[in-house]
Amino acid sequence: MINEKIIVEQSLDLSGQVELSGAKNAVLVIIASLILTSGKSKLKNVPASKDVFHMINLLRSLGAEIFFNEQDNELEVDTTKVLRYKVAPEIMKKMRASVLVMGPLLARFGCVDLALPGGCVIGARPINYHLTNFEKMGVSVDIKGEFISARVQKLFAQKLVLEYPSVGATENLLMAAVLTEGTTKIVNAAIEPEVLDLISVLQKMGAKINVLPTSSIEVIGVNNLEPIEHAVIPDRLEAGGLLLAAAITGGEIYLPDAPVDTLDMFLFKLREMGHFVEIGDNDIGIKLRATKNPRAVSFKTCPFPGFPTDLQAPMMAAQCLASGTSVIQETVFENRLLHVRELQKMGAQINVEHNTATITGVEELYGVPVIATDIRASCALVLAGLVAKGKTVMSGVNHWRRGYEALEQKLVRLGARVALQKGDGLLAHDSVISKDKSARV
Repeated sequence: MINEKIIVEQSLDLSGQVELSGAKNAVLVIIASLILTSGKSKLKNVPASKDVFHMINLLRSLGAEIFFNEQDNELEVDTTKVLRYKVAPEIMKKMRASVLVMGPLLARFGCVDLALPGGCVIGARPINYHLTNFEKMGVSVDIKGEFISARVQKLFAQKLVLEYPSVGATENLLMAAVLTEGTTKIVNAAIEPEVLDLISVLQKMGAKINVLPTSSIEVIGVNNLEPIEHAVIPDRLEAGGLLLAAAITGGEIYLPDAPVDTLDMFLFKLREMGHFVEIGDNDIGIKLRATKNPRAVSFKTCPFPGFPTDLQAPMMAAQCLASGTSVIQETVFENRLLHVRELQKMGAQINVEHNTATITGVEELYGVPVIATDIRASCALVLAGLVAKGKTVMSGVNHWRRGYEALEQKLVRLGARVALQKGDGLLAHDSVISKDKSARV
């Protein structure tokens, strides 16, 4: 995969209808949560992304038996033989979400040994929010270099206050608390849609969880949790990328299963740019028709329900060609502006000071070799390539594969000239593929 590249040629007026994959940021923690049960569970709408395969390998290393039907996106997980609590460093380094097995393993076995997790290079993303609160629950944590060893005889219910509404910390603490006797309250908890999907899964298992006003979550511990069947929510971040693909190319798109209430701030900004956005019945489904004269808009990233940090890079690509000046402030991850230098190579006019980028719209972008530094940067560069003159060659495809299930195929069906290339040969989705006329809006 080292020599793999994505080739993008200018592709205007993308149009069509696309079904969304399951949410990558929801399914990873849901797979980890199955450690809390003993038996066979079944997950539907599971994306065949690289991070999903990493999490599958992690659970297999602990003893789980797993079958993944990639064609039907169904995952069967039998946790009956999960008897181990040590995760090999080479597995931990594959992705950030690997740390999410810590809570379930502590709840089930009272011990866990693992290395610090890897993933995208978008900031420190310290796990001290996890560890500090585990210690409040009675866990003894020993850190030696990159290795963490945690032990507890009995978890104690506590009032846990998060300094920042960390999604990962909220999820980890939730999974530890569901089997902890007494009532645990997480204050300043993350309430992202993916966290709520995890709560839905835990409740199906038999957990007692209440989401309270002012971003608090109450967990009343139970003695046992049962295997479940669950369909993962649609990926709002893939939805955002696809909506921007239509917006940036001057086209139109219909996403029949897009969850509107998870994208309110993002849709507000698309309308502010001048794009026409129509919402389906019961807040399900989004149709976008792009304006030919987009206006620049400013925003800052925030925890949900604010503007998602995971859509900052793709939205920045759209601002590069908008009329006027946009100011984008990244408040979640300190290194999540690395895509700026790649967009600058393409002709974008962007100035960065600390965590703020100022973008002045230009008439044209130009295709050049670029490097994706993280999952969402890869999406931003492909979007920019769709409107750039010439050919954009993006390396760092590993990030694209980690975050999306064949998103390039969906773009091709909309009319995009996108191809995967390994070495000197095209793998699939050659740019000569034409629009699927049956997929029109």
